[in-house]
Amino acid sequence: MNAILNYLVHLGLAALLLVIFFKAYTWLTPYDEVKLIRQGNHAAAFSLGGAMLGFSLTIGSSILHTNTVQQFVGWAFGAMIVQALGYAVTTRCLKMAQDQIEADNSAFGGLLGTISLSIGGINAACIS
Repeated sequence: MNAILNYLVHLGLAALLLVIFFKAYTWLTPYDEVKLIRQGNHAAAFSLGGAMLGFSLTIGSSILHTNTVQQFVGWAFGAMIVQALGYAVTTRCLKMAQDQIEADNSAFGGLLGTISLSIGGINAACIS
């Protein structure tokens, strides 16, 4: 029974952390990803999808490599900060990001998503 409870606690917290990250990330960006995605904007979907996948890698790694729920949650919030900083630095270097995403430049959205995914992968490895 302990294993099932442990699974449910980690699964529930991971889902909650993904929701928190989604809300924080979409608040951080200067465009409305959800609206753009509903309009069929692939660039926004690629960018947001890469960020979500990158963050989920750190969640998975922190579940695997921490001993307590508190450590897991602490590493997850640290990973959120790293992902946000990665986005901020990237869009500061690529000043045309907002225009490119809003114009549905899929290649640019893929680039932003890949950068976020890369940051998440490195972040996850650092947790281990």
